Amino acid sequence: MASAVAQKTGQNSALAQRLLNLVLFITALTSSIAFIEPSPHDGLMIVLLVACVAARTSFDRKLFPLLLLIAVWLIGGFFSLVQVGDNTKDIQYAGTSVYLGIAAIMFACLFSDGNMQRLSILRRGYIFAALIATAAGYIGFFHLMPHSDIFLDNDRVSATFKDPNVYGPFLVFPIVWLMIRILTRGVWPVDVALLMVLMGGLLLSFSRGAWAHLAISATVGVLTVFLVTPDPRMRTRIVVIGLLTTLFAALVIGALLSIGSVHDMLVERAKAIQPYDVGPGGRFWLQEQALGTILQNPNGLGPFEFDRIFGLQQHNVYMQGFLVYGWLGGAAYLTLVVVTLMLGLITMPIAAPWQYYLISAYAVFVGEASEGMIVDTDHWRHFFLMLGLIWGLSMASINHRRRLSWEIEESGLVPA
Repeated sequence: MASAVAQKTGQNSALAQRLLNLVLFITALTSSIAFIEPSPHDGLMIVLLVACVAARTSFDRKLFPLLLLIAVWLIGGFFSLVQVGDNTKDIQYAGTSVYLGIAAIMFACLFSDGNMQRLSILRRGYIFAALIATAAGYIGFFHLMPHSDIFLDNDRVSATFKDPNVYGPFLVFPIVWLMIRILTRGVWPVDVALLMVLMGGLLLSFSRGAWAHLAISATVGVLTVFLVTPDPRMRTRIVVIGLLTTLFAALVIGALLSIGSVHDMLVERAKAIQPYDVGPGGRFWLQEQALGTILQNPNGLGPFEFDRIFGLQQHNVYMQGFLVYGWLGGAAYLTLVVVTLMLGLITMPIAAPWQYYLISAYAVFVGEASEGMIVDTDHWRHFFLMLGLIWGLSMASINHRRRLSWEIEESGLVPA
């Protein structure tokens, strides 16, 4: 009887795990559909949370700092929200912050066991999502279908997103992952083709922030892989393939630049300073005003209040943290970013099956943390995915190293 109950319990557990993996894939697959609010992805995130509970996904106690920092960030936001009344838009903004904070913790729990099957499912779903968005972008930019301009924003590709400056960074994770995969596994035609398609899509976003984001993330990712690789032959291979990939990418970009519309837009967007960056009402002027406002308002202003007062956002996520979440929430957000960066530096060198996933997520997070200096990224869904991945896989790496140490001690190879 007990055996039958145990067998039934095991079957239910296996079914819950399969359903969790299926929901994870569908959730990742729909993550690029972001031109409507709430998006299908948002609804599926709730389903994913229920699936995690049903599969009894565990919470590693070492994730407590992540939970604490996100909680303090949100509490600061609630204190700041009180002063703006019952404005529906502001309440929705705060609700989105709560949802994204929970999402980061959920992803950290999902991957804290280093489940390679689950990581592969996430990777495939995300790459398919990126291809869907990129295909829409190509259709829109080259007017391949009637009414395809719905995928454009002022002649820049926004694809299935509302903003080109969000669409472009969304593509960075699969691009960096494919780069690292090519460097470590070798040149496979499918990987190269996917990489070129996605890089072309990112180029057509004409987002200076996304371009810089990719440059930073790719540099961090490739350099880290080079440094953690102990085999000199492997390092030589990484250098050679890296140079060949860079050359091939340059050729593809050159081919795109031969198209007049692409060339003209690229020349305009490549200027370091745009008219809306300088002068009264420009980005830099607004950031000066934001700094003074932060110092005068310890409890912040609440969502959208800076925009209402000055006419535009300040376009700096760290200032946004203090303006919207007050000094308490802003300090917690800044601390969260810094601690995450330090955590990744400590755990990336640990040799583990998921090491390259961690390196990819960390490299992208560095790029997004840097891009936050010029863009408000506090509601980017993929930012919180990278955050959760780094914390989850870091915990998995720490646990992996401890298990290896215990096994060595028990085997008697070193003194206990």
